[in-house]
Amino acid sequence: MSIETVLGPIEPKKLGKTLTHEHIRLSYTCCFAKPPMEHHMKRINENFIKLENLGFVRQYPYSHIYNLAFRDETLEDMIAEVKLFKEMGGDSIVEVTTEGIEPDYEFLREVSKGTGVNIICCTGYYLGHTLSDEVKNASVDDLVKNMVQDLKVGRNGIKAGVIGEVGLQYPMAVVERKSLIASGKAQAEMKCPLIIHPGRAAEAPYEIIDVLREAGADISKTVISHLDRTLRSCESLLKFAAYSDCYLEFDLFGIEVSHYQFGDEIDFPSDAQRVEWIKALVDGGYGDRVVIAHDIHTRHRLSRYGGHGYGHILENVVPKMLARGIAQDAIDKMLIENPKRWLTW
Repeated sequence: MSIETVLGPIEPKKLGKTLTHEHIRLSYTCCFAKPPMEHHMKRINENFIKLENLGFVRQYPYSHIYNLAFRDETLEDMIAEVKLFKEMGGDSIVEVTTEGIEPDYEFLREVSKGTGVNIICCTGYYLGHTLSDEVKNASVDDLVKNMVQDLKVGRNGIKAGVIGEVGLQYPMAVVERKSLIASGKAQAEMKCPLIIHPGRAAEAPYEIIDVLREAGADISKTVISHLDRTLRSCESLLKFAAYSDCYLEFDLFGIEVSHYQFGDEIDFPSDAQRVEWIKALVDGGYGDRVVIAHDIHTRHRLSRYGGHGYGHILENVVPKMLARGIAQDAIDKMLIENPKRWLTW
């Protein structure tokens, strides 16, 4: 058994410290959202991120087209960004860009070569509104075939090592439910890792697990992402952990603006709150199922625009975890052992 990277399979012991949910190459302009106030409209086409508009971009990241045009970042710039993770002791990144937001396996291969970081690329389908008519009209079997092809054969010799992130809203669009069922069936066939982007409702993770079980998926090889914006209390997280044996992902580290543009009902947590919730899971006996990341997918979160960058967890969050009573061996599980177990197939 091995772990598939953009440079080929590696032994699991070589995985090391791993971020399980990041983007290095994608286009997110498809998720543009109009800002809430009319006077903000003058900012949406600003072709820069500087100190003078950084406050606006942080508050309304999806209302600034330049911020969403992540794909315009050069190879050299992205190598420099990923090197910051490497310099902090990082080893591997799961790059979860799927169809709908323009995955680029070859670009990831060059970043891996230029940084020495293992990069695992993915196959699958993002949110319904980002998908082509061809995907929307395809059958479940067609989608299964496409994903299995990426896993077995790859693109230009580069094989996917994971299915997902599978993009879902709540309630699911028709194409999203089809994509989820297909992802579960493909995972059942290949015995590979699977990662899900759930809708924002607290009910969403439960429904996803039920659909995947019906499709024959292995829930113990499945990550449910974005729990730090979906189940926002110790009680709700512990309840879900008891319901399912999936991996529990906290992947929004570094976002500490409480306003969430896609959901006024959600108060986005701070990193300190994320650490508190993770500690509750560790203390509750679920430390072998927690994985963590930043989900960087907009330009303002890169270090060159004033963001924390890919090294934030290792540089800033791990010390906070230790200070709040999470033991080093529990942190090693989140960063090394749990990702290794999930990614090996």
